[in-house]
Amino acid sequence: MPRGDLFPDIGPFETGYLPLSDEHVMYWEQVGNPNGHAALFLHGGPGAGAGSVHRRFFDPSFWRVVIFDQRGAGRSRPLGSLTNNTTPHLVDDIEALRRHLGIEQWLLFGGSWGSTLALAYAQAHPTRVIGCVLRGVFLGRTAEVEWFMHGLARIFPDAHAAFAGHLPPEERADLLGAYFRRLNHPDPAIHMAAARAWSIYEGS
Repeated sequence: MPRGDLFPDIGPFETGYLPLSDEHVMYWEQVGNPNGHAALFLHGGPGAGAGSVHRRFFDPSFWRVVIFDQRGAGRSRPLGSLTNNTTPHLVDDIEALRRHLGIEQWLLFGGSWGSTLALAYAQAHPTRVIGCVLRGVFLGRTAEVEWFMHGLARIFPDAHAAFAGHLPPEERADLLGAYFRRLNHPDPAIHMAAARAWSIYEGS
């Protein structure tokens, strides 16, 4: 059932792939009013990718919305790559996309990890930003990571038990380190299972 609090489904009026440095290629699209006020949507994750529902956050008669998949995410290639995939790289990618599309200034709209990336870009390029809309703010600070990895057990004990239970008992003292090793394991049976467990935990 479509959500009544979002704008109707809309397709992009332009899509493309922008070659970046280090063999990365970014997928991007534009929706809404080609002559409208520019807004950039920044997805969460890192690595979640953007979806068609994100087009529906904006009034398409007013906004020229730019949506892209960050390095290693969604339709950008190579999928899942962590090589040269850091916050400064992503900030540079956003600026390259702005120049590519000929946009002078834009509004930044980011959630979760996207809120962190919005702030990082705004700090690096303040004259290009007319404002920020930040939701579900997650800045990656030690206290926030600790809350995600352990503190949530006090509120969602079943979800946390399943998350920790994906790992053998001897690896549960360092959940973050254990998941990092598994997510980077070359065997798809190991990294896909870890990604699924992480995604279910985060999504719950």
